[in-house]
Amino acid sequence: MKASEIREFSMEEKQRKLDDLNEELFNLNFQQETGQLENPQKMKQTRHSIARIMTILKEEEINKIDKEE
Repeated sequence: MKASEIREFSMEEKQRKLDDLNEELFNLNFQQETGQLENPQKMKQTRHSIARIMTILKEEEINKIDKEE
């Protein structure tokens, strides 16, 4: 998922996507520990997607604070 796509989401959609990705990462970690993970690259992709969303949320929070001042 690209950052430009994430920026088009509403705040609720971003938060929901972040929650979904965190749950997916938990499941992937569980699969890895039990030896059932088929694609280890999926964990990396999920962590990167989480980081992208968190970065965009932080940017929006900073921009909101700057506009209020």
